[in-house]
Amino acid sequence: MRTRKIGAVAVSLAGLVALTGCGLKDQGGSVGAAGSSPSAAPSVAPKAPLPSGKPLGADAQVPSPTGVEATDATAVSKAWTEVAYGYDTKYDTSPHDAVLRSARWFTAKKAADERSYRPASGAGDAWNVWADHKAWTTVSVTFDDDGDGPTDTPSLAYRALFVNGKAHGRDGWTGTGPRANVFLTLTRSGKGKPWRVSQVTTVDAAVPPSASPSVSLSESDSSSSSAASSSSASSFSDQPV
Repeated sequence: MRTRKIGAVAVSLAGLVALTGCGLKDQGGSVGAAGSSPSAAPSVAPKAPLPSGKPLGADAQVPSPTGVEATDATAVSKAWTEVAYGYDTKYDTSPHDAVLRSARWFTAKKAADERSYRPASGAGDAWNVWADHKAWTTVSVTFDDDGDGPTDTPSLAYRALFVNGKAHGRDGWTGTGPRANVFLTLTRSGKGKPWRVSQVTTVDAAVPPSASPSVSLSESDSSSSSAASSSSASSFSDQPV
């Protein structure tokens, strides 16, 4: 499922899922790109924007990494990804709420674009299952470090990551969480300055989790195969995004 050659892949994906400033990919599908305009004859009525999530309570289960070395592009990439995919459906209305929590690692422009973006209603089937259980998500993040990606420069860096998530319901249910290949572009003003994420591209690798209880990723994947055949793969959202 992992995409290995980030150099070629990131370029080819840019036109498909470029997420450079209007919100990351929504949980239920792609959202319009920055600067895009609606079709002259839309086939469906536009969806109303989702409201922002509720303020986090004392029992909120979201990651908040500390001690992240801002001058290390790899450390910044890992921290951003963990936070951006750390949903708590008791408080979040869509993945974009988690993206906003990750804004501390965005460039100023990217952060402003994400804060002005409003995801459309309908966060997707996977999100709805998680929300039914008031679930939160945890993810493991691994890097694609096969050496085929672009070489870092003093002011530009690229990172390819794979997200493998699990959902934890407050009712004891567990299921598959977000899974995606994530490609990040990071910039900084000069050597020794903090790295900031300027662009995000994601490719989903997820099968929507089953609504029935499960205790392992393999069981959840198996039980949800029929749902996956009739709906698009769940997305990040916002993303990315």
